[in-house]
Amino acid sequence: MDRLHLMAVLVAVAEEESFAGGARRLAMSPPAVTRAVAMLEERLGVKLLNRTTRYVRVTEAGQRYVEDARRIIAEADAADEAAMGINGTPCGHLAITAPVLFGKLYVLPVIVEFLQSYPGICVSAVFLDRVVNLLEEGLDIGVRIGVLPDSSMKALRVGSVRRVVCASPAYLAHHGCPKTPLELPAHTLISVGTAVEWKFGQDPEVLTVKTAPRLTVTTNDAAIAAAIQGFGITRLLSYQCAPYLAANELATLLSGYEPAAMPIHILHRESRHANAKVRAFIDLLAVRLRTTPALQ
Repeated sequence: MDRLHLMAVLVAVAEEESFAGGARRLAMSPPAVTRAVAMLEERLGVKLLNRTTRYVRVTEAGQRYVEDARRIIAEADAADEAAMGINGTPCGHLAITAPVLFGKLYVLPVIVEFLQSYPGICVSAVFLDRVVNLLEEGLDIGVRIGVLPDSSMKALRVGSVRRVVCASPAYLAHHGCPKTPLELPAHTLISVGTAVEWKFGQDPEVLTVKTAPRLTVTTNDAAIAAAIQGFGITRLLSYQCAPYLAANELATLLSGYEPAAMPIHILHRESRHANAKVRAFIDLLAVRLRTTPALQ
């Protein structure tokens, strides 16, 4: 049996955590899937899956092999596309991820523009406020904010954002504007998440301020809404509050104490054959993000 086929069967079973689920995905019979995995394990002389009556889990060796198999299958698919001329016109499915609010404000409009330009494309947009592993979660393109760790991903820098402190003009008129970060604990603070320390300045002169927020929320939208209502001072990324700064609903404070800007990158999986749909979307997204004033 073809080795690439065996790899595809293993990946399907590992991702579905079930031989039956892998069989359904590949339109194969469960016995054929079981034989394929057994054949691969026999060829390698390594146990790749742990099986019980209730679940299937990859072994440590299996996890490494599955990751390599995903990469090899993606390379083979890209090579097929290049040979068949698919690189000429973008078509097929794209899976794209970005942070929630960033995706809504800046990525989704580009996705809609892209879909309108290429009728043969369909897109799955996964907007999450966590670091997403493109390879493990089967995604083609990601937008990442912050310094990148070393990885096998290709990265294209397209802008930067800053961490800013802001409040409504009404709050500042009533309570005054802090002149230094050390004055913040005397104000009403709104925090996103559980962080109680706000850092200011840049290395080697970083100032850490311990905060005691009166309001803690789980989303940036909620913090923005509370700040606009004049409740207190919050801390956000510059792109998150940019529309409200432009509308004079919020004002930035302590700009002289801002930490270093954080880069924005478009990531995609390493491949010698970057196909047309990935290249075309990255090119369009890069142009749109690089010409967005709030991201420069």
